[in-house]
Amino acid sequence: MKEFFKKTGIGAVIGVAMIIPGVSGGTLAVLLNVYDKLISAISDLRKDFKNSVAFLFPILLGAALAVAAMYFPLKYALKYAPFPTVMLFAGLMVGSCPKLIKDGVKNGFKPFNVASILIPLAVVIGICFIPELGKADLSTEMPVYGYFLLIIIGAVASCALVVPGVSGSMLLLIFGYYNPIFETISGLKTDFGHSLLVLFLFAAGLIIGFFSIAKLMKLFMKKFPRGTLWAIIGFVLGSIPAIFITYNKNFPDFVYTSLNAAHIAVGCVLCVLGIIASFALTAYVEAKNNKKSEPTEEN
Repeated sequence: MKEFFKKTGIGAVIGVAMIIPGVSGGTLAVLLNVYDKLISAISDLRKDFKNSVAFLFPILLGAALAVAAMYFPLKYALKYAPFPTVMLFAGLMVGSCPKLIKDGVKNGFKPFNVASILIPLAVVIGICFIPELGKADLSTEMPVYGYFLLIIIGAVASCALVVPGVSGSMLLLIFGYYNPIFETISGLKTDFGHSLLVLFLFAAGLIIGFFSIAKLMKLFMKKFPRGTLWAIIGFVLGSIPAIFITYNKNFPDFVYTSLNAAHIAVGCVLCVLGIIASFALTAYVEAKNNKKSEPTEEN
């Protein structure tokens, strides 16, 4: 039972990250040391159904509960205090970097691994500069092809969990689906049938992309373990400036003209706390894993 609640808590942290543009659920999964197990459980669902479900269910439950519970608080936090909120999540990502780099060094480093770092880093930052395509129409008057497009968009959004450093929410924002999707959730009260259909198709895309990309990531981790690890580090490093670029685009007036000393002070404190919390968490997990791997003395 203790393990169940622990995994539910991990899922909750990942779920919160999934709904914040610029923050990657995959990055938090790496930080919490469950990424490899998560990818394996998703990929082996058909092969080892019982164990995979036992591992995935509490994480998915925690993620769903966190999205439901934290959507409105985060919405208002990002609306009225985006800088402190962003600084907190940036601190969490910065604090995870020493452990990731240490693991990368353990697995070795070759000159060509520079490309493994730089290409993902450039991709994550480059995505931030893609112009937004406008607001998608998810009303009852949306064209027929829009329903099929929802499945593709859902598959794209699944990157939020499977690919560290890539924010599915940010991709939804770029393609113009972020706000319409959440407006559709609110629309369940007024137009239940249509809203449910839209959310079902989007969820179907999420599931399709979720399993497809997970299998691809598992293949990379098996065939190219060192390069994949350095690529994950590149994604995570790129996500740190990416989150600031994303919110600079979404809150330019607040950042440059309305940012006061109180917000800066709170933001800096939260950033430091995020770094400390993340570093302490990764150190604790590493120490626990090392203790498990130590051979027990025979009596």
